[in-house]
Amino acid sequence: MDDFFPAGLLFAGTPFEITRINLAQFLATAVLVVILVLGTRRMAVVPGRFQSVVEMGMLFVRDTFAHNILGRKDGDRFLPLLMTMFFMILFMNLTGIIPGINIAGTSVIAVPLLLAVVSYVAFIYAGLKRSPGGFIRNSLFPPGVPPFLYIIVTPLEFLSTFIIRPVTLTLRLLMNMIVGHLMLVLFFSATQFFLFTMGGLWSLLSVGTLAFGFVFTLFEVLVAVLQAYVFTVLTAVYIQLAVAEEH
Repeated sequence: MDDFFPAGLLFAGTPFEITRINLAQFLATAVLVVILVLGTRRMAVVPGRFQSVVEMGMLFVRDTFAHNILGRKDGDRFLPLLMTMFFMILFMNLTGIIPGINIAGTSVIAVPLLLAVVSYVAFIYAGLKRSPGGFIRNSLFPPGVPPFLYIIVTPLEFLSTFIIRPVTLTLRLLMNMIVGHLMLVLFFSATQFFLFTMGGLWSLLSVGTLAFGFVFTLFEVLVAVLQAYVFTVLTAVYIQLAVAEEH
């Protein structure tokens, strides 16, 4: 657990303290920016391999999250947000399996919380922009519900729409990255323990724990992609609900 509370490497004891996790976040951001800049600075009608890979990633976000959920008009409006959110989460998640770093940039609450706040603000903005007078009212007092039920429905709608959504977005991403890191530490620490501490026949168990460690590393790649997908698709869905005609 100490990995999630690392000591300061630079500017320790100041508001600008830089830790190992911050370095992982900086690295993920730098790599992402370099990839996107190199992949889009010299766009060609017949793209090369690198440009094709970058375009495939962008088209995946556009078609999956923006156009398919929000429609072409609203999808294009929120595409920069969804694009940034997906790739930022993905690259920061993947730092958890890079040798020498071995910690996800999203494994401390600051990043998931910030992204959840951004998602929440975008959702509120989209609803108020589409229906300034009806968004809050229809969210708390859904049309078609008998008035006497509002005493029950309204508090539940307030909690589910304005409180639970950002909380679950934050905790889902954070907990998955924490658990993934702990599992990898468990497997590889067990390998070291059986091989170097116990020795003898116990060393045979290190083969199994090492194999499980590698398998779980591959699983962590899947989790990294899946969590980026889930966070982005939920953000798109929340925005779509905010701009729905009934609001």
